[in-house]
Amino acid sequence: MAELVDLIVPLEQEGTEAVVRAWLKAIGESVAESEPVVELETDKVAVEVASPVAGVLTEQVLAVDAGAGPGAVLGRIRTGAVADGPATRPTSISKPSIAADTPVSEAHELRLSPSVRRLVRESGLDPRGLSGSGRGGRLTREDVAAEISRREASPPSDGVRRVPHDRMRRQIAEHMSRSLSIAPHVTAVFEADFSAIVAHREANKAAFAARGIGLTYTAYIVAAAAKAMDAAPAVNSRWHEDHLEMFADANVGVGTALGDKGLIVPVIRRAQALTLAEIATRLTDLTERARAGRLAANDVQGGTFTISNHGVSGSLIAAPIIINQPQSAILGVGKLEKRVVAREVGGVDTIQIRPMAFVSLTIDHRVIDAAQTNAWLSRFVEILETWPPE
Repeated sequence: MAELVDLIVPLEQEGTEAVVRAWLKAIGESVAESEPVVELETDKVAVEVASPVAGVLTEQVLAVDAGAGPGAVLGRIRTGAVADGPATRPTSISKPSIAADTPVSEAHELRLSPSVRRLVRESGLDPRGLSGSGRGGRLTREDVAAEISRREASPPSDGVRRVPHDRMRRQIAEHMSRSLSIAPHVTAVFEADFSAIVAHREANKAAFAARGIGLTYTAYIVAAAAKAMDAAPAVNSRWHEDHLEMFADANVGVGTALGDKGLIVPVIRRAQALTLAEIATRLTDLTERARAGRLAANDVQGGTFTISNHGVSGSLIAAPIIINQPQSAILGVGKLEKRVVAREVGGVDTIQIRPMAFVSLTIDHRVIDAAQTNAWLSRFVEILETWPPE
């Protein structure tokens, strides 16, 4: 018996509210079970929502660019139906007609999502000459926008380029502004001697490479951060208006730059239970997929703590680093560089050159106090300086 089944926004969505980025199926089209029907986007990731059943899409409840909170109904699918044209009572934004003078063939255009099709038509571009970066080589809005920007690269007569904000940049701005507005940010800065880490990495990176594992300093930082949670458990928590949610597992997010497209934070789950090799393996996989635009929604969900390794781009200190709400703290690691330091050797002060980096912990002062902040940073630095830990 035929029935209508709701297509809903995943309940485990994380980040700012999602928006409908593109409908991949039109009203009246057949859909297979587990086939992507609509694409959503938050400030963290784009994700395709698949049909839970086989049938025909009969309704698009939310139009492109509409907000979509967790559990919201996106559309409806009638099971047991056969696609024989548009639904008799379409109740959503209808599929735009194809202009007679469009330079794009109808057959090609129908393979594009509605939002991409609209942007192509408005810009006058022929998508047959563009390369797609989406799944399966599909052309995305970002591909078309990049081509438009390339063609408009010549500055206007006043010498000023005006670059429109894309959706990800607007959502990142909203997320950052919200975090600063609701959480009192306080930052503490320590200095860490990486001599033990450098020595361990030099002694082991060849063996790791032989196993196909890239051993980076970030892997050590993730491991040390996870172990330091025992010194101040509140650092690994989330603030809610009526309670504090504290976690036994350290699900550590690592900020990953996407060039001009912004920043994304893939999560290494249960980092406290992983070996250095396991952390390094997962870190490499997540970073590569993030930069290739192939992260799944699950890869950026469930984070309890975040690391910003801003030193890889040259900065010594960044403060405050904006907390990834609703988390309670974020670690910043500055550039690793050789510095002259004083060290006591056999009761005598000596001047030595050591690989040093500033490390900071920015905390939500509603949750964490100075004593907890300093206890966490002290333990974190101790783990780095006495590597390998017991």
